[in-house]
Amino acid sequence: MTPKPLGVQLYSVRQDAAKDFDAVLKRIAEIGFMLVEPAGLFDIRPREFRKRIQDLGMDMISSHTPWCAGIHNVGECMDIADELGVKRIVCGYGPDDFKDEEAIKATAENTTRIYEVLSRNGYELFQHNHWFEFARMADGRLAYEHYRDLIPAGVKFQLDCFWSTNYGKENAVEMLNKFADRTVLLHMKDGICQQKQAGEDTGYKNGLLDQPIELLPLGTGTLPIPDLVKAAPQHVEGVIVELDYCSVEMWKALEQSYEFMTRNGLALGTR
Repeated sequence: MTPKPLGVQLYSVRQDAAKDFDAVLKRIAEIGFMLVEPAGLFDIRPREFRKRIQDLGMDMISSHTPWCAGIHNVGECMDIADELGVKRIVCGYGPDDFKDEEAIKATAENTTRIYEVLSRNGYELFQHNHWFEFARMADGRLAYEHYRDLIPAGVKFQLDCFWSTNYGKENAVEMLNKFADRTVLLHMKDGICQQKQAGEDTGYKNGLLDQPIELLPLGTGTLPIPDLVKAAPQHVEGVIVELDYCSVEMWKALEQSYEFMTRNGLALGTR
């Protein structure tokens, strides 16, 4: 893959953004990021939210708000997406939704219903993963492979490369290769892939799946980021840095991540 625009998922700076959203946006722009991906709108109207991003010379090609949970909120999601100016809407699930074959089938049926409504209205559905989708089933295949085979081919993936290793059990490049044909966006974290899972802390906070994990600035962990960029399909539109938690001060980590990705020709920035 040739270098694509580099962005940041605002979940990485959620605490600062809740205090002073405009200051956070300005600092992200100053670092050189080209894209911003929201996870929450911080009590700002969607149209104004997008304007503030664009006024600083950045863009938004994906958002984790709205998050489509099922057929009950598809209409609301389309309304918000329209105000944000995005034509793709995200979905995603929790561990119980992939715990066995019966759960996977029900999850796939839910996704199919969402997709059918969105596609009729001109929207693309994409899915963000965590670690549990990459657990192995009794037949040796990934839960996500079983799921992929049950959903429409038009559903796209935003592959979180770090989570795809399932705490170091899987090879990230091999996981990307399995889902490359549907992958339109990459989420990039870094850290020690093989680490103990803090399963007891898993839960939803403000509607988002929150999982404490030890992460590091990009380029300082064990995720093979250069190999992943090389293996990524050309139709990927952007690389989004997301550090849910970090062992390094977050702004320093984002700056280091930006420098690693741009100076090594792995992504595009503004400086």
